[in-house]
Amino acid sequence: MLFRVTLRRTALFAFATAAIGGLLLAERLAPLRRRTRKQLPRLIRNAAMGAACQAAIMVSEAPLSNAVAQRNARRRRGLQHGLGGGIPGRIAAFLAMDYGFYLWHVATHKAPFLWRFHRVHHVDPDLDASTAVRFHFLDMVLSTPWRLVQVRIAGIDRPTLQWWRRFFLASILFHHSNLRLPRNIDAALSRIVTTPRMHGIHHSQVRAEMDSNWSSGISWWDYLHRTYRARPPQYAIAIGVDDAQSDRDVPILPAHLAPFRMAGDRKT
Repeated sequence: MLFRVTLRRTALFAFATAAIGGLLLAERLAPLRRRTRKQLPRLIRNAAMGAACQAAIMVSEAPLSNAVAQRNARRRRGLQHGLGGGIPGRIAAFLAMDYGFYLWHVATHKAPFLWRFHRVHHVDPDLDASTAVRFHFLDMVLSTPWRLVQVRIAGIDRPTLQWWRRFFLASILFHHSNLRLPRNIDAALSRIVTTPRMHGIHHSQVRAEMDSNWSSGISWWDYLHRTYRARPPQYAIAIGVDDAQSDRDVPILPAHLAPFRMAGDRKT
């Protein structure tokens, strides 16, 4: 069982690596925003941090959420099975997982303790497909209890959970990319899923802009909660975090120490 889980997660990581490569190539051909830093050091740094996050997921969230999903199927519990377990139930569980992540994303910005770790993702001074995997590995670990709650309430089974993971991975790689889509296509897609222009606003240093466009997959949740924002234009956005330590916390080691340094600063 553990071998199969590891194999699936490794396959997802390989897919992510290939997808990032393809998106980075497309970004060079049609960039959405002008870069402010050299790309290669960022790619190496973000890839290393992404590998650490993947390892953390493989030993924490993945096996636990898979176990809960299997129990959902055995006991026929949760939203999916309450709706009969067929296609309507699977769709409802899929949507419940995605909405649950919207709520978690809001929490990582609003709760000071969670923000210490999620901030590591936002201090990246440029935004592209590699930013999609740039997280503090403890950000992944801390999300595990909530992910288990999501899986339990949704009643999602293993196959549907796997489909949601694939969709979620493809979505975060896409909307973090620096890919310039035609405006009409981006606008049409943003009615359904999170797009590069939409998520670029969320990575703004301006607080009012950062506190918008929380959706990470399906964009309906921002419309539902009135947190969707279509402006400012991408050229007017300063990517990153507006604080005195943001530049210092970009490299790997300072980034991983930053949450604990912030805790110490708060006490002094």
